[in-house]
Amino acid sequence: MNFCLLIIDVQQGLDDSKHGERSTPEFEQNLSRIVEEFRKQDWPIIHVGHDSVERESLLRPELPGNAFKSEAVPMPSERVFRKSTASAFVNTGLDTYLSERGLDHLILVGLTSDHCVSTTARQGSDLGYSVSVISDATAAHEKSAWNGQNYSAEKVHFLSLATLEGEFAEIVSTNDLLTGLINE
Repeated sequence: MNFCLLIIDVQQGLDDSKHGERSTPEFEQNLSRIVEEFRKQDWPIIHVGHDSVERESLLRPELPGNAFKSEAVPMPSERVFRKSTASAFVNTGLDTYLSERGLDHLILVGLTSDHCVSTTARQGSDLGYSVSVISDATAAHEKSAWNGQNYSAEKVHFLSLATLEGEFAEIVSTNDLLTGLINE
């Protein structure tokens, strides 16, 4: 099986306090470990950035929040796709790129587990890709629901992963991912 790392929306604007509490305090550290190992092994890395068209979004292309965080700055040899929807597959050419290279196992890390990570995992699975989502290298923000109920960032994150597990993706930790890949 040919795998690649898909780094989704690890952008500065998602660190803004307006999003509220964020889950997975070890997110940046685990992301850095994974990226470092992939680069060391010369395994394929693909970056996806969100170019928001929403007026109030910090991820609009002309704003500083659109920039990749330091842990996810692409190297010149790493492919970057830009999107304006939740899915990394919509109007990006990602599916064609992956197919042409025989990459059929997507390892997803990034932000946020309940939005773009989840949407990309679901669509990737529906397109026939094997998908792994790294539980401690993804994160979510706290949410207030339509009924006034508030949900912690950790609860949003874990429920998002739970809705993917088994049907759309395999959920694994950073340690299990790196141990499994290195021992293959």
